[in-house]
Amino acid sequence: MRHDVTFPLYVEVDEIFNLACPASPIHYQHDPVQTTKTSVHGAINMLGLAKRVRAKILQASTSEVYGDPAIHPQIEEYWGNVNAIGPRSCYDEGKRCAETLFFDYHRQHQLRIKVARIFNTYGPRMHPNDGRVVSNFIMQALHGEPITIYGDGRQTRSFCYVDDLIDGLMALMTSDDEVTGPINIGNGAELTMIELAEAIIDLCRSSSRIEYRALPQDDPKQRRPDIAKARRLLNWSPKVSLRQGLTRTIAYFEELIARRERV
Repeated sequence: MRHDVTFPLYVEVDEIFNLACPASPIHYQHDPVQTTKTSVHGAINMLGLAKRVRAKILQASTSEVYGDPAIHPQIEEYWGNVNAIGPRSCYDEGKRCAETLFFDYHRQHQLRIKVARIFNTYGPRMHPNDGRVVSNFIMQALHGEPITIYGDGRQTRSFCYVDDLIDGLMALMTSDDEVTGPINIGNGAELTMIELAEAIIDLCRSSSRIEYRALPQDDPKQRRPDIAKARRLLNWSPKVSLRQGLTRTIAYFEELIARRERV
């Protein structure tokens, strides 16, 4: 089915995974009002559906609820440091409001909920113009173009391979009803943007050089999940190393470029 979650949906289901929302800053800032509606109206409609059919429902929340964090690594009990009126707020605050709605439906209607806070994820089938750092760096490296780093490159991120993320979401959905979350799902291995760029240049055997540009407003300086809760409650932890994951992702983009050139 193809459906816009900002409108009610009437189906019979047992479980709902609410993953609806663009996650790339370029994409979610293109239409910020619609981004907020997708998170907020979408959550209301999916929760309404879950309430009607008594389905279990999982919310794909985000590490962006922590904003530019004042504590590191980020634990689920941290309330965050988010700008409510900046250019990223449509995504950050939309996801925060969705979490509020999920827990209010849980308390008020005894709905079975699961809330996962997803950290940076990557892997094959990413869009080449996704606008996020892994796909940007890989496409630039494969074309021999300059690798564009915003800021001084010392800001950090943690990258979780998509297979590990899916395993984490499935583990959360199948956990006991008492395990509502929010639970961080991500990789605890942290690296700077310079280290990521250098790794991708090496794996792509690229001649690309690094170029520095101005840091966007409200871009977090650090991002790394504390996944102790996921280890304890879900018996989950990421298995795919960054090098393994990048190698698979680069192979996907190489094949994508080759297919385009054959057309």
